[in-house]
Amino acid sequence: MFYGFMNGMSALPLLRHGRSRSINWENRTGEKGAGCKASSALGPSRKGSPCIGHIDAGETVVLMDVEGTGVIQHIWVTITDETERGKFVLRDVVLRMYWDGEETPSVEVPLGDFFLNGFGRGYEVVSLPMVVNPKRGMNCYIPMPFRNHAKITIENQHAGGLGAFFYQIDYCLYDDLPEETGYFHAQWRRERITQLQKDYVLLDGVRGHGHYIGTHLMLSTLERYWWGEGEMKFYLDGDGAYPTQCSTGTEDYFGGAWSFGGYTDDQGRMLEKTYCTPYLGYPFYSRDDNFHNDYYNRDVPPMRSFYRWHVMDPVLFEEDLRVELQQIGVGPLGLFERQDDVASVAYWYQTEPHAPFPALPAARERWPR
Repeated sequence: MFYGFMNGMSALPLLRHGRSRSINWENRTGEKGAGCKASSALGPSRKGSPCIGHIDAGETVVLMDVEGTGVIQHIWVTITDETERGKFVLRDVVLRMYWDGEETPSVEVPLGDFFLNGFGRGYEVVSLPMVVNPKRGMNCYIPMPFRNHAKITIENQHAGGLGAFFYQIDYCLYDDLPEETGYFHAQWRRERITQLQKDYVLLDGVRGHGHYIGTHLMLSTLERYWWGEGEMKFYLDGDGAYPTQCSTGTEDYFGGAWSFGGYTDDQGRMLEKTYCTPYLGYPFYSRDDNFHNDYYNRDVPPMRSFYRWHVMDPVLFEEDLRVELQQIGVGPLGLFERQDDVASVAYWYQTEPHAPFPALPAARERWPR
């Protein structure tokens, strides 16, 4: 019996067979017995090469390139402080993952957005598959299997060079994987202004057998009044005009209710309440930009970030999948169609090969409004 995906509390006593490995800048191949070899002023094997010292603008660096059969169990990443020169750096660095020698990536997402840190901003997140700790300590626990090869890269699309990029990838090698094992995928999209009466598309063109496991939604509201009446819709296996599965509203899909109304200000006005839970969250709200100059600080639309993990309720499909979100609000005159700035990351497993992804917009086109 294969126990490689049973890394939970109840399975801890089960003894299993595999070969634990780890990759970072000190052991870049994950070779057995090859960690901590680099020297420092403290001497041999004393923290000699803990990070990538510099990544030039336009440079792509390979973080992992491993032959064999295995499962990535944990990825940890952090990056140097955001400065005015380094504004939006978390959205300027692109993370890509390739399984079993494929030419196009199964994962292509800006680094911060992948780890639930949207808008190029760093903030804390506490969920089961993803955790972001102070200060931008980004962790992913989503299992990522591969049958003969795994490759992970980052590309610096920032205008300047990056320094002090730290990372660690923990994985386990096995003799084989169950036949029904799917491959992990993640895709980033954005509409700077959504179209009236046309739903925002998080994911389409997916062909094959698989299941949808997560959503990261980043919303910059461009119109007045409540924005969250839109329903999340899952079109499964040949659905036509109407989806098989839908939510009752945006805040409902992310596990909230009644406009996230958690408390009121000193004038009695309701304020939205942010939260993090194992599977659903609203970790970030801000009306402030990230400039050091106060003149710009409040001159941005409100920014909100949400996540939902379908760990206990994956959305299964046998042949194809499309995921959309309505842009509907409500105001003094009732429901109305909205136009906002929406970005997203969709996470899913499927059989390979996968359909080509839409072209990732250039770095400047990914910057928050």
